[in-house]
Amino acid sequence: MGGSEPLIRPIITIAALLAGVAVILGAFGAHALQERLSGHALATWHTGVQYHFIHALALLLIAALWSHLAHGWAAASAVAMVIGTLLFSGSLYALALGAPRILGAIAPMGGTAFILGWLGLAIAAWRA
Repeated sequence: MGGSEPLIRPIITIAALLAGVAVILGAFGAHALQERLSGHALATWHTGVQYHFIHALALLLIAALWSHLAHGWAAASAVAMVIGTLLFSGSLYALALGAPRILGAIAPMGGTAFILGWLGLAIAAWRA
């Protein structure tokens, strides 16, 4: 990781932290919440964990492919995936724990950020 690739280190760091948190939240859901949440709420929680973990791995993919990507688009893709994780998975976690249903309106914004992140990655690859 030379000076020409200053974003790889933060992307890997954020990806690793997000993945670790996804594992913790998955275990928390499987053990601590199993008896406390309805089946629907638990499924909502697990959907949040699934998308959280997938997009943490996607950040690692961006870092691994960095030298083969247009860096501006790759960075934008990484930011979109982090925002998507926070909005989509975060809102699902909150809903599963009983937050007001209006919070469900945030999940589609997170989903849109995920889509933009994947499109950004495609453009980053195409333009490299």
